[in-house]
Amino acid sequence: MTFSANPSKIFAGYRALGFVSNHVPLATRYHKRHKENYIVTCVGRSFHVYNTSRLGIVAVSDIHPDDISAVATDFRYVYTAAGKNIFSVARNRKIEKTFEGHAAEVHLLLPFGHHLISVDVDGFLIVWDLGAGKPYLQTKFDPESFSVTAVAHPHTYMNKVLLGSEQGTLQLWNINTNKLIYSFDGWGVSITVIQQSTAVDVMAIGLADGQVILHNLAVDKTVVKFKQDFGPVTAISFRTDGHPMMLTGSAAGHIALWDLENRKLHSYLKDAHYSSVTGLQCLPSEPLMVTCAADNSLKVWIFDLADGGARLLRLREGHSAPPSFIRFYGTDGQNILTAGQDSTVRSFSTVHDKNNKNLGRASYFKKASKRAGLKLDKYKMPPVVRFAAEQSRESDWDNILACHRSLNLVSTWSYQRTTMGKHMISHPRFSTDVSEHSITATAVDISACGNFGFIGYSTGHVDIYNMQSGQHRGSFGEETAHDCTVRGVSVDALNQKVITAGADGTLSFWKFKTKELLGTLKLNAFVSQIVLHRDSSMLAVALDDFTISLVDIDTRRVVRQFSGHTSSITDMTFRADGRWLLTASLDCTIRTWNIPTGKLIDVFLLHSAATTISMSPCGTFLATSHVGDVGVYLWSNKTLYSHVSLTPIPVDYTPKLAQLPSTVISDPESSEMLNGSTEEEEFEDDYKSPEQIASELVTLSLLPTSRWLNLLNLDIIKMRNKPKEPPKAPKAAPFYLPTIAGLQPSFDVSSQSTDNSKTQSHIKKPELGSLSDLAMQLLKAHQNHSYESILSSLKEMGPSAIDREIRLLGDEGSTDEAMLYFIEFIEATLKTNKHFELAHSYLALFLKVHGDQLSSKPQLASALESLTNTQLHSWDRVQSLLQKSLGMVNYLRSATV
Repeated sequence: MTFSANPSKIFAGYRALGFVSNHVPLATRYHKRHKENYIVTCVGRSFHVYNTSRLGIVAVSDIHPDDISAVATDFRYVYTAAGKNIFSVARNRKIEKTFEGHAAEVHLLLPFGHHLISVDVDGFLIVWDLGAGKPYLQTKFDPESFSVTAVAHPHTYMNKVLLGSEQGTLQLWNINTNKLIYSFDGWGVSITVIQQSTAVDVMAIGLADGQVILHNLAVDKTVVKFKQDFGPVTAISFRTDGHPMMLTGSAAGHIALWDLENRKLHSYLKDAHYSSVTGLQCLPSEPLMVTCAADNSLKVWIFDLADGGARLLRLREGHSAPPSFIRFYGTDGQNILTAGQDSTVRSFSTVHDKNNKNLGRASYFKKASKRAGLKLDKYKMPPVVRFAAEQSRESDWDNILACHRSLNLVSTWSYQRTTMGKHMISHPRFSTDVSEHSITATAVDISACGNFGFIGYSTGHVDIYNMQSGQHRGSFGEETAHDCTVRGVSVDALNQKVITAGADGTLSFWKFKTKELLGTLKLNAFVSQIVLHRDSSMLAVALDDFTISLVDIDTRRVVRQFSGHTSSITDMTFRADGRWLLTASLDCTIRTWNIPTGKLIDVFLLHSAATTISMSPCGTFLATSHVGDVGVYLWSNKTLYSHVSLTPIPVDYTPKLAQLPSTVISDPESSEMLNGSTEEEEFEDDYKSPEQIASELVTLSLLPTSRWLNLLNLDIIKMRNKPKEPPKAPKAAPFYLPTIAGLQPSFDVSSQSTDNSKTQSHIKKPELGSLSDLAMQLLKAHQNHSYESILSSLKEMGPSAIDREIRLLGDEGSTDEAMLYFIEFIEATLKTNKHFELAHSYLALFLKVHGDQLSSKPQLASALESLTNTQLHSWDRVQSLLQKSLGMVNYLRSATV
């Protein structure tokens, strides 16, 4: 499936948030000049580089053509495998070389001196010469007899590589001679990982049944065996800071610490990760360990406990399950509040990742949840499916209200304290036992003042609570607000009206204080959800027939109807000024509707459907989350920095497929230039530069007014700035003072001369018949019929220099041809419709200085008549356009009044 270069007129992919790591094991590298270790983790089609000192992101690589399946590092490059190709990335960012030769997906990489070893899933092994970029050696293994699952280089074993197989056997190969040195029988269990230990000849081999074997290759004997009880071994590492300890990761997310001196289990880190530990590395000569997993987390552990155990030092993580609901928080558009299917609530910053927050995981009893761990937590609440947040009272009490899946209990959260709130809101009419009463909280909202929270239930009840105390403050309706499930609750900006939507298609309007019913509105189909724009009092209602109705809550009438989606609508959002409505649907499209015209102005297609969308309050970004994706994607609004035509789109328009943004911040303008096609853009107006509109209008020079506005008044300015007295030069002291000989020597000051006659300046008069610089340029331009060089030289001069050059045209050394050529220069400039003010300023000064000579000479007078006709023609065209524009403005002004 091909992606279009410009799928959307309004939005362009900017970047993806919330990605830290995936199932690909991490890699570490040491930078000698920075004296710091860096961590490389994969995030789909690119990789991130973090420093270990603060876990700050240092670099993001270029986008690969496919998802990265393996990563390895050496002292110079980062090597990645994506699909069938291998890439060497320089400076943690730029793809420098591509190695092509595999016919299947590459899943193992091992840098080996000046070579690189790669293995694909079909058992094809290639040794690459990094300097030449070509294969040095190729070997094929039969997957049925020896399927390569692990590869390692034993220290001090020159040109030798140890390969582990799914069948449980090992082979030692010499890659220089392409010969099998030795074959190890193994232990009858699939080998998952091979790692060099701190002792020479001893390799650590992890098996699929949880065994860890320390085997001596030189004598083919097992030194010691360990067995972990929580699944296959996924990673092995050794401490190199003086403590004989081995660490192993498991598929259950636990990390085991083994004491090599006493040959026993030292301790283990329970629930170190929520999923299988895929990467584990002890930093060289440091008591630090870095781990990553497929739960989208990266952790740094430090061995500083009294018993030699490890504790969590730094953490960087995102959602381990796809987000279920996202909304921009605040008025600056710099934070996105997200609720994931992993029952956590997080805040992602659009400015920098250091501002990300984790509000925690929803739990009935937080203290007991911390003691139980991640997986054995019986107090974990179902994920949040919808929430409402209000910033106005965030420093006083909880300001987030969230409803959970299949639960009538509503939780509160505090954004400022970044934690779950102290209130668990549930009306006494409901039982907390969900198995007996399948009652669910389906809709929530918070008033603009931040004091009241509104909750709608599947039973039709709508309750109002105080956010500070969590106390019940009333209900809407005599018994229930609706006879069916409540699909939405909204309150206006002034706390005057409350709108509730029932699943049967009924909108009810209630008075906020007295809770009396003001009126109802029956729609043509069942309601799935509602979104209110408080500033404009417009309520967007998504219906089950895939249409959207726009209701004015003041008049309680449907003012707009939008149709075009072919599947259920998942979410809606307004632009801050209320002129656009954006809708997402399961048909994998995101549509933008212009509310004043009621037309569709933009639509683009996505590979996976958007489950929830949100527009930033300042209109800068559109945030989306998608099915089966743990990230939050930002799309920039191109109308803020470029010309965009909002021409309505036809009903039968076929949307183009858009590519989701990557973690790299992309420049929309440069990407469009690089990926732009030769086809014409549909529904786009042609943009005309100032050079192109010169044939229709006139353009100015954009020079400062001080360069041309004061040319006529230059003599007045000089007289005003003339000093009253000439400046006097100070008497210069001699280099030494002469003395008069005598009993008492004294200085001789009589020789000081005040005669300055010798310092007279000699001014060289110009020779008779010589032309000025401007006259010579005019002569050349007349012969070449090109006056651009003259205009360029005059634009670089100051007012005094321009005045001098124009006055020299009428001196006795010049001729009448010089003034004639200057008139031709002004006429040619006016015909180009450019530099309109400069041409008239130069002409005004020329007429002021040489007016008497021009009127007395017939040849110059006829040239001035031709110049007058040209000037009148250009001004008449501009004047007619001005009159037409002024008439249109006056008409529109009178029509609106």
